[in-house]
Amino acid sequence: MSSSNPTPSKITSLQLSSDVYDQLKRLTTVILPGAGALYFALAQIWGLPAAEQVVGTIAALNVFLGVLINASSKNHNSDVNSVGGSLNILPNDAGGKTYSLSVDADPAELDGKSEVRFKINNLS
Repeated sequence: MSSSNPTPSKITSLQLSSDVYDQLKRLTTVILPGAGALYFALAQIWGLPAAEQVVGTIAALNVFLGVLINASSKNHNSDVNSVGGSLNILPNDAGGKTYSLSVDADPAELDGKSEVRFKINNLS
């Protein structure tokens, strides 16, 4: 029997739309942990049933969703960063600051984007 190299899992190239990605990220970072903590606290105070099982189920679901988000984050972040550039902050002669935006690609590419990231260069 020969051993073969493992092939990359299809989940490593998972592509979620930006809206789905953002909703899943909020669900896994805010809503599910909050719901688990709330149920556990209320179960202790009010004697609600199966606190460990409910919180364990929420945690397991949260881990699974975190895996999906992690697998999609590379695609999401590369899509967000596909058009970017820098925001340059420069001191001016009047004692204030001048802001200039430098886009790394054709600005027309921004039209279809819902989010773009820019590096901030504070040169003052």
